[in-house]
Amino acid sequence: MTVTADLAELLAVASSVLDSAAPRFVEGVGAPSAVLKGRGDFATELDLELERTLSARLRERTGIPVHGEEFGGPELTSGTAWVLDPIDGTFNYSAGHPLSGMLLALVDGGEPVLGLTWLPLLGRRYAAAAGGPVLLDGEPLPPLASHRLSDAMIGFGTFNIDSHGRIPGRFRFDLLGALSRLSGRMRMHGSTGIDLALTASGVLGGAVVFGHHPWDNAAGVALVRAAGGVVTDLGGEPWTITSGSVLAAAPGVHEQLLELIDSAVDRATGGTTGGPS
Repeated sequence: MTVTADLAELLAVASSVLDSAAPRFVEGVGAPSAVLKGRGDFATELDLELERTLSARLRERTGIPVHGEEFGGPELTSGTAWVLDPIDGTFNYSAGHPLSGMLLALVDGGEPVLGLTWLPLLGRRYAAAAGGPVLLDGEPLPPLASHRLSDAMIGFGTFNIDSHGRIPGRFRFDLLGALSRLSGRMRMHGSTGIDLALTASGVLGGAVVFGHHPWDNAAGVALVRAAGGVVTDLGGEPWTITSGSVLAAAPGVHEQLLELIDSAVDRATGGTTGGPS
């Protein structure tokens, strides 16, 4: 299915659907953990409720299937599907912290062609179709200008220094230290969606995302691309729906971030491997 000709209409429908759920999102802030999903990861009952509600409304109004964080859905490398995270920044949300939101992307043939990041507790709505512009509360934002890393704030993903896995905590810690030498303006918001939306709007110069889940990343990737930013994985390869990480930034900043990451990888591995993906 090709949806290019219908993007404006689909963006309007998706915006309306998220608007309809925003009061419930605000009402439920502080919801406790209900479903443990792994170390330091959980879902609240409201995650489940919102995903059911939003998925049903999207299917009813667009006929397009939904792949959600909590209940899954169709594979995303082909075909067309909505990708939904009903509560991004769940730990923040459960604690009553306002940095949390709803993320929604439309993925067509593995590429995010719509991105929406709704932050009801802050009263902000970011939306974009492929090609731009990015809309903040319905008003178009200017394209991202080229910047230098030394002048930019950078969003940085959370970590446990003792964790292992695809991108170990020790590497993340060392990278944070290296970045701090070039920019004393590192920010750890606890929400991938917020980091990427703020990058797309020019508030942040870039974002370093260690997670690989499409429901966390696809909406923000669409926003940053629509703003004229550069999006790769941490190894510098073009971001795809199956990428294991995200490096998103304004022109200029992205190049400097990637050089710094490459240097950190070389120090960690003795120059024997490429960067993390």
